[in-house]
Amino acid sequence: MGHVLVVESWVGAMSTLLPRAIREAGHRFTFLTRNLHHYLRQDSGDGAHPLLTADNVLTAETNDPARLLPQVQRLHEVLRFDGVVTSCDYYLGTVARLAAHLGLPGARPEAVEHACRKDLARHRMRAAGLPGPAFAVAEDWPGAQAAARALGFPLVVKPVDLCAGMLVRLVTDLTELREAFDALDAFPVNARGQRRAPQVLLEEVLVGPEVSVETVTVDGVTTVLGVTDKSLAGEPWFVETGHMFPAALDAATVAAVCDMAVAALAAVGFDRGVAHTELRLTAAGPRVVEINPRPAGNQITELVRRGTGVDLPMVYTQLALGEQPDVTVADTGVRSAAISFLLPPRAGTVAGIDGAATLAAAPDVVDWAVKPAGHRAGDAVSNNTYLGHVMTVDTTGLGARARAEELVAGLRVRYADEFAGALA
Repeated sequence: MGHVLVVESWVGAMSTLLPRAIREAGHRFTFLTRNLHHYLRQDSGDGAHPLLTADNVLTAETNDPARLLPQVQRLHEVLRFDGVVTSCDYYLGTVARLAAHLGLPGARPEAVEHACRKDLARHRMRAAGLPGPAFAVAEDWPGAQAAARALGFPLVVKPVDLCAGMLVRLVTDLTELREAFDALDAFPVNARGQRRAPQVLLEEVLVGPEVSVETVTVDGVTTVLGVTDKSLAGEPWFVETGHMFPAALDAATVAAVCDMAVAALAAVGFDRGVAHTELRLTAAGPRVVEINPRPAGNQITELVRRGTGVDLPMVYTQLALGEQPDVTVADTGVRSAAISFLLPPRAGTVAGIDGAATLAAAPDVVDWAVKPAGHRAGDAVSNNTYLGHVMTVDTTGLGARARAEELVAGLRVRYADEFAGALA
């Protein structure tokens, strides 16, 4: 039995999937966080949050690597960790450095940091000769103006160190660029209390459907499990509304997409781990949007598991423990699996979500959830605002996505102020 140190986590699906995978693989884990209340206030629906069922739940200043490394070293001398992981992007670099410091298996820290930082990844891919969008990195508003004039509008503006599509925006002129720049400038600290990098990435707009490639890399050799498609909400934001695995693509396109993703991982030097690389299928061929050196979020790993039998959270755990995972694709009987998300029509307090009874009765629905009454919905500007989801499977073909989208379209969000208005 191995002992895994879990350093922080997302509080979404992966916060359940990762503890489950560790346990099912026959291992135990210690959970380390700087803010226990961040997890205590999460409603798992059936008692204690899975992260808090760890053998040990400990607190430390995970945002200060200089202090954290010696603290974890002392813990390691007592508890003897065999691997260290996180599912939260903001701690991937820290975990890679912890693993290296403790002499435990893991990816090269520099590779993880280059993959996580959108600007560094762009520079590494350009240096490797990979085709990609024209881009520039700005440190301040004059720099952003100059970069925009050099590149030309429209542009995509991105923070270099946020995730879940936060504050990623399409801009078509200097006024919109200023709005995007000011929004980033007004957000100097991320959701985990870490000071953000001041750089802003400006990119040529990539036009075409978006997909992702799910991979496992061991000793620098990357195995592709497949390609996932992605549905996006309307501009100017880039909010994901759903996914299907496998993507409905011809064999030549799949091969080109997979080759580009593998080349991108090699460009940043990624040598060990699970990765989720996002690309656009442009008229000139596939182009990388970003590299994520961790398992996919938004329950894509569950779609992959249902379609291939490969459990990526478990593979992620096994790699952290130095084990050789089995990534052989099996015939599960599922020809496609999809998830569709319910976005808030607007901000406000949810009074209820109608139509859930249909989800419970549908035989092809394998998972679903909706937010309860009283939930405060925000505007649909990132992947953190979902009000629910539906996951479906199709055992005959590639119909899972259309079916999931049909079911989500049948849900209706009611708001508390509608009721108040009716009484006025």
